[in-house]
Amino acid sequence: MFMRRTIVILIAFFAFTCVYCQKPTFNHVAINVIDLTKSSAFYADIIGLDTMANPFHDNKHVWFVIGDNLQLHMIAGASAASKHPQDNHLCFSVTSVETFLQKLVKAGIGYQNARGIKNEITVRPDGVKQIYFTDPDGYWIEINDAKK
Repeated sequence: MFMRRTIVILIAFFAFTCVYCQKPTFNHVAINVIDLTKSSAFYADIIGLDTMANPFHDNKHVWFVIGDNLQLHMIAGASAASKHPQDNHLCFSVTSVETFLQKLVKAGIGYQNARGIKNEITVRPDGVKQIYFTDPDGYWIEINDAKK
């Protein structure tokens, strides 16, 4: 009887504590935009993201796939573009920064390096190349060629 009661108590203890020991997983980032059509075209055409189904169907939301089980949610309703520090940015990796730059130049989008020098590429100590630019709402984006 003692053994049975001990086992039941241990099972209850571990079941209770496991509820509180779950590690959360990253799911999405959401940004508020002024012009949903313009911003979603930017992320589709310039960044190259694919849209995905979203549950709202209200012309105020566009969702993009940004990785395995990761999403970017775009929500209409911002009244003005905000000034953001460059250190607050979304980052996407590409095979070649130089090839990606051709797309930016063709679209007339300026870029800079990590120190804010225009038309320069940063090369990190590990050899990864990176550039920074803003989307139509002033959100910073980094593009790099990191392999991992």
